[in-house]
Amino acid sequence: AKKEKKTPLILRREGIVGSSTVMEACMELIAQATTSDANVLITGQTGTGKELFARAIHNNSSRGGMAFVTVDCASLPSSIIESILFGHEKGAFTGADKSREGLIKQADGGTLFLDEVGDLPLIAQKSFLRVLQERHFRPLGAKQEIRSDFRVIAATNRELNKMVQEGKLREDLLFRLRAFNIEIPPLKEHTGDIQELAFYYINKICMRLGTEVKGFSPEFIEAIFA
Repeated sequence: AKKEKKTPLILRREGIVGSSTVMEACMELIAQATTSDANVLITGQTGTGKELFARAIHNNSSRGGMAFVTVDCASLPSSIIESILFGHEKGAFTGADKSREGLIKQADGGTLFLDEVGDLPLIAQKSFLRVLQERHFRPLGAKQEIRSDFRVIAATNRELNKMVQEGKLREDLLFRLRAFNIEIPPLKEHTGDIQELAFYYINKICMRLGTEVKGFSPEFIEAIFA
C-alpha cells in the first residue's frame, strides 16, 4: 500500500519574511511548537524577530483566539512586580484604591509572553516558578488562590546557561521554560532573505504613507547587499 502524503501545515506568519532554507527550518519548528502546549524558549540576537515568532506560535495554536499577553521583564519594577504579575485586591497596599487583575490572569486561556526573560528579577523567579508548576496563585491581599490556564513563550538575547552559573537565573526555572527551544539565526546566516526583507518593509512604509511603490534601482539593490 502506498503511503499517504501528509498535507503541509499552512501557517499564518504575519511579519516573518524569508524563504531561505534557514527560515523554512525555523517555520518547521514553529509548526511543531503549535501542536502542543509545551513551554517555548525563543533565543536570538536583538532584532531577529523573537516576538514575531512568539505571536506566530500563538496564532497558529489552539489558543490563537485567546489573549496574547506580553510581560516586558526588562522593565518590571522590583517593588511592584508581584502586583503586576499576580494582581491585587483593593487596599492590599498603599495606593491600591481598587482591585487589579494581574498579567498572569489576563493570559487565562491564552499565551503569556515573557519578553527578555533573562531580565526577570530574582525576587520574582521563585514565585513565578510555582505558578508555572501549579497554575494557581494568590493575588496580593486576596484570601483565596485563583487559577489561570496559560501557555508560556519566553524570549531572550542572553546566555541563560551562563546566567544560571552566575546565580542570576534559577536552573529549575530555565528547565521549565525550555521544554521546546527555537533559536533564530542572525541575518548574516541567511543573507539570501535580505532583498525580500527590504521589499517587505518598503512596501509596508509606502502603504502607510499612501504612496505607490514604483520600483527599485540597481544601486539600491547593490546597497542593501553591501
